[in-house]
Order: sequence, then structure tokens, then C-alpha cells
Amino acid sequence: MYHSNRLRTGRHSQRGNLYLLTTTTCDRHPVFRDVVLGRSVVAEFKAAQMDRWVHSLAWVVMPDHFHWLIELGDSSLEELMRRVKTNSARAINRRRRTSGSLWQTGYHDLALRREEDVRAVARYVVANPLRAGLVDRLGDYPLWDAIWL
Repeated sequence: MYHSNRLRTGRHSQRGNLYLLTTTTCDRHPVFRDVVLGRSVVAEFKAAQMDRWVHSLAWVVMPDHFHWLIELGDSSLEELMRRVKTNSARAINRRRRTSGSLWQTGYHDLALRREEDVRAVARYVVANPLRAGLVDRLGDYPLWDAIWL
């Protein structure tokens, strides 16, 4: 069981640090099987980068969660995740003509050390659809990207 209060314990945001962020939809509902809805999350990733809140290194939007590898810019992790989750939920609820929570409370963040193989972490992120059996080739999955392409 996810305990969002425990996830906040010891959380530290530092500009320029690398983080792997993960969050899930409420009840792990596979909202993003609809690629159009998944693109609402992608739009928020891109908006955060345009506003210099992050530098996106790799991401994947899975049917019920996302993984996002970033270098933190002009925001805190809490501000960033609040923005992405709030704005994407609004857009998706508007498109589906629904209301209510889309995302599970909280998120998971993993701070990476500079000496870690960041490309290996990025490969792990973008290979999620392959490991989940959603596609046979990564190129067949529409909701992922990495700067090393």
C-alpha cells in the first residue's frame, strides 16, 4: 500500500539534480490506454520544460502511471508534480467530461548521483512498454521520448 506521508519524509529538491519521478492514476485505472489522454500528460512535461522548471531526459506514459527522468530547474519537486498532475487532470477531465481525482496522492522520486549511468536509467524508463508486453518494439509505443535519440 502506498503511504504518501512516508514518501514525503526526507524529500529534498535541489536545482540541477537528477530525479526519476513516478506517479500512478487513482486505483491504477488505465486512463492512458487512450493515447489522446496520455498526450495531455506529455503536454505538461513539455510545458514544464518550456518554463525552465525541468530539463526532461526521458519519459514514458504507461496506461496507469508515468516515469519521468529530469534535471530539476526553477521549481521544487513538489511544485513540479502538483503542476503536472493538476493541469493534466483538468485537461483530461474536461476532455472526458468528468470530474474528480485522476492521480493517486503523492509520488515517488529517486535522486540520481551524477556518476550513475543516467542512460541506463533512461533505457529502463523507455523500455517499460516492452517489459509490460504492450508492444514488441519500442517504436510501436506512442507515449515515450528520450534526449538520446
